[in-house]
Amino acid sequence: MTAVLDTLVAVRRTAMDLLARREHGRVELTRKLRQRGASDEMIDTALDRLTEEGLLSESRYLESFVSYRARSGYGPLRIREELSQRGLQRADIELALRESGISWQENLEDTWRRKFAGHLPIDARERAKQGRFLAYRGYSMEMIGRLFSGRGLDD
Repeated sequence: MTAVLDTLVAVRRTAMDLLARREHGRVELTRKLRQRGASDEMIDTALDRLTEEGLLSESRYLESFVSYRARSGYGPLRIREELSQRGLQRADIELALRESGISWQENLEDTWRRKFAGHLPIDARERAKQGRFLAYRGYSMEMIGRLFSGRGLDD
C-alpha cells in the first residue's frame, strides 16, 4: 500500500528522493509521482520548482541515460527509441546523442567483440545471427556492414 502524496512538501520530498537515486526526466518523474497518488497540480508545482533550482534537468538526464546505455553496449538507434518512449523531445534526444562524444563505431566493435569474441562471421547464417544481435542492440545496418567488411575504425 503506497501512501498518498497529499501535500506539496510530500510530493517534493518524494521527487527529491527519486532524483537522489538517479537522474529522471520530467515525464518519468511525473508518472512515478502520479502512481504514488500525487495530484497533477502538485506535481507540476513541485517539478517546476525543482527545475528552477537546478535539481531536475532534462539535459543532465539525457546525458546520463545516453552514457549509461552506451556503456551497456547499446547503439544510437535503440537509445533514441528508448528516450522517445520516455516522452523526451526528438530535438533534445538528437542533441544529446551528438554531444555525447561517443564513437558509435567503436562502441559497436566493443559490443561485437564481447559477444562474439572478435570472430567475423564465416557464412551467411553466422553473419545473419551477428547482424540481428547488433541491429537489436541499436546499430544501423551501415555500421554493421562496415564492421563485417573490416572498414570499422580505419575509416
